[in-house]
Amino acid sequence: MSQTSMLRNSLFLVIFFVLLIMWLLGWTAFHVAGGLIHLLLVIAVIFLILHFVRGRSSV
Repeated sequence: MSQTSMLRNSLFLVIFFVLLIMWLLGWTAFHVAGGLIHLLLVIAVIFLILHFVRGRSSV
C-alpha cells in the first residue's frame, strides 16, 4: 500500500471521528442549531461509507 493511500484512508477516519465527536457534543451539551448538528452526523456517515466503499487500492 502506498503512503498516499494510507494517508488518504487515515484522513477519512480522522474526519469521520471529528465530525462524530462534534455531533455528540452538540447533541448532548448544547442543544443549539439542531438541524446543523444532524447535518454533521450525516456528513460523518457519508465519509465513513466512502472509506469502506473505496477500500484498499491495488496500486
